[in-house]
Amino acid sequence: MDAAMRGRALRPKETLENIEADLIVEAIWRRYQYDFRDYSRASLLRRLQRAQSHFGCAHLSGLLDRILHDPDSLNALIGFLTIQVSEMFRDPEYFRAIREQVVPHLRTWPSIKVWVAGCANGEEFYSLAILFREEGLADRTMFYCTDINPAALAKAEAGVFEIERIAGFSRNYREAGGRASLSDYYTANFGVARFDPSLRKRAVFADHNLASDAVFSEVQFVSSRNVLIYFDRVLQDRAFGLFAQSLPQGGFLGLGSKETVQFSGEADSFSDFAPLEKIWRRNARQAEENAFAH
Repeated sequence: MDAAMRGRALRPKETLENIEADLIVEAIWRRYQYDFRDYSRASLLRRLQRAQSHFGCAHLSGLLDRILHDPDSLNALIGFLTIQVSEMFRDPEYFRAIREQVVPHLRTWPSIKVWVAGCANGEEFYSLAILFREEGLADRTMFYCTDINPAALAKAEAGVFEIERIAGFSRNYREAGGRASLSDYYTANFGVARFDPSLRKRAVFADHNLASDAVFSEVQFVSSRNVLIYFDRVLQDRAFGLFAQSLPQGGFLGLGSKETVQFSGEADSFSDFAPLEKIWRRNARQAEENAFAH
C-alpha cells in the first residue's frame, strides 16, 4: 500500500461521519424533497447520531439504508433532525413587546396575517393566539403555522400538552403581561391540558420548508424563533429572503434570543424596532423595490 492509500485509509472517524451525513441529506432531498443540506453541520451530526442510536444502526450509513428502503422511517428521522421543544410564552419579554409595541401598529391593518414559521408542537402559536384574543384582534387575524415535521404539525393542531408543563407556561404568561389566567384557555384531564379549539378557528397548519419552498402569502407579522440558529449562513439568508418577500412595508419580524438579521444578506431590508426583544420592521424602500422586482 503506497503512502497516498495509507493516508486515505487512516482518515479520522469524523471525516467518515461527514461523508455519511452528506449522503443521508442528499438522499433525503432527492427521494423526499426535504432539504437539510445547508443545516449547521455540527448540529446535524449530533441529531443524526441520536437517530443512529434510536434505530440501532452500527454506523450513520445504516440510516441511509433505512430511509431509502423504508419510507415509513422518514417521519421518525425528521423528528430527530428538527427541534420540537419549546414553551408557551418562551422569553416573556418578547411577547410583552408584541403586546405593548407591535399590536398598536397591527391594529391599523383591516385584516392581519401572522406566519409562525417553524411552529413545532404549537407552543408559540397558542401563545400568540391567546395574546391576540386578549388584545381584541382574534376575529381579524389569520395564523399560518408551518413546519416540515408532520408529527409536530399534528400535535400543534391538536393543542394538547402534558399537564406538568402548564406551571411553567402559566408563569411565562403572567410575566408576558397576560390579562387573565392561563387556565381560562384550557381544560385539564387525564394528565393533559387541552387548549380551547376556538383558539385555532382562524389557523392553518401546513407543511412548509424554509430550505426549499417559496413565499405563499403576504403577512404583516412573521414570528420564527429558534429555527435559524440551526441553519448555516446560506440557508439563513434564504429564510430571511422569504420573510422579506412576505412582509409589506412596516411589517414585523420576530426572532429568537440568539438570532439576528444583522450581518445577513437581508440586513438592509429591516430596521431595529425592539432590538432587545429581537423584533425588526420591514423597511419601506426595500419593500417597494422587492415588490417591483417580483
